[in-house]
Amino acid sequence: MPSGFARALRRNATGIEKILWDVLRDRRLDGLKFRRQVPLGPYIADFACFDPRMIVEADGSQHAGSRRDAIRDDWFRARCFAVLRFWNHEVTTNPHAVLDQIILTSRQLPRREKGTPSPGA
Repeated sequence: MPSGFARALRRNATGIEKILWDVLRDRRLDGLKFRRQVPLGPYIADFACFDPRMIVEADGSQHAGSRRDAIRDDWFRARCFAVLRFWNHEVTTNPHAVLDQIILTSRQLPRREKGTPSPGA
């Protein structure tokens, strides 16, 4: 059951996920509304923003060259999500560059018109 697993992931967030969530929650980053550990189809996104459609993933070294992650990213992109992946060490050593990239990407993506329901919200 994806939603139960997502709930467990939220309760047991990694240190890096906690760091990112502290900045992404409550529209703290450029007014963007993020949700964490979001079930989307067969996958769970670390962080998802539905307006604009963007997924943010924080990855450890076990994800290096992962074919599974590439398939997963393709699935998200096929549903019109931009996918940003950051290595854990990027989040800890250069958090401002990570946040700047999220903001830059969000500003380049199409936004939904006011009054249009947000998918998945």
